[in-house]
Amino acid sequence: MDIAYEKKLDLVLVAPNAEPPVCKIMNYGKYKFEQAKKEKEARKKQKTFEVKEIRITPNIEQHDFEFKAKNARKFIEDGNKVKITVRFRGRELNYVKLGEEVLNEFIENLSDVATPEKKPILEGKNMFIILAKKADK
Repeated sequence: MDIAYEKKLDLVLVAPNAEPPVCKIMNYGKYKFEQAKKEKEARKKQKTFEVKEIRITPNIEQHDFEFKAKNARKFIEDGNKVKITVRFRGRELNYVKLGEEVLNEFIENLSDVATPEKKPILEGKNMFIILAKKADK
């Protein structure tokens, strides 16, 4: 403790359960600052992505389809995942195949930039699929 006091540094207990306990003489404030800096740098390097959702109906017109596909392509190229949801209203639920065809058309249209994570899933009155960016080879 006297040595740490003379050098105007802190005496930090490193291993309290060891026999005898292990201490280290250091500038504790500087150490904490360095640790915080490293954590902040590690968080910057983490890759984050959002899931953008595009809603369509099973009887979508060609121009609307192209517009939504263009938006989906832009989202995927920005590094986000895209959830394409086909919403069935009323009696449209009898034509689930139509919705599945629209989703397959989306997959085909975006096949150069994206891959589907799973097959189309029907959940209640919605059928959806999630497209993620293709892995770079």
